[in-house]
Amino acid sequence: MAAGNHTTLTTPRFETPVKVLIVISPYYSDIAEGLMKGAKAELDAAGAEWDVVEMPGALEIPTAIGISDRKSNFDGYVALGCVIRGETTHYETVCNDSSRALQLMGLQGICIGNGILTVENHEQAAVRADPDGQNKGGGAAAAALHLIALSRKWGDIRKDIGFKPRSDEFLMAGNNDGPKTA
Repeated sequence: MAAGNHTTLTTPRFETPVKVLIVISPYYSDIAEGLMKGAKAELDAAGAEWDVVEMPGALEIPTAIGISDRKSNFDGYVALGCVIRGETTHYETVCNDSSRALQLMGLQGICIGNGILTVENHEQAAVRADPDGQNKGGGAAAAALHLIALSRKWGDIRKDIGFKPRSDEFLMAGNNDGPKTA
């Protein structure tokens, strides 16, 4: 168990409604239930609306989020599941690939809180899914909310970068005698 104190950020406040999709794999149903309780409690405390979709395993969670982001109107996502080390290398594949996919989507601007547990045994998972303990479902929901708040804070800011014109005009290439704008 990790030693020391942990800092928990204050839950962000929103002026307009927030809509979050929880994508969960109930493969270990008792663990999933605890993670879900934590996530729902955190989202409810922030006044967020939420919906839930279930996937068979952790590998399908990023794909479900990607599909939802292209075809729906959620502000953010909470990925919940549990991967427990077994006797084969499948554990590494599931952990690494699901985490990498979520991270890549996050780098593209999708607001995702990653609550997919990657543990050695069921006891470790139970500690991290305990609604009255260090619930990682609630932590993932809080992360999604903070990312949504950051996205909204900077969502309308436009910077002049690269070769983009400084105004909404489009400069035309051509001879000096013709029109200079479109």
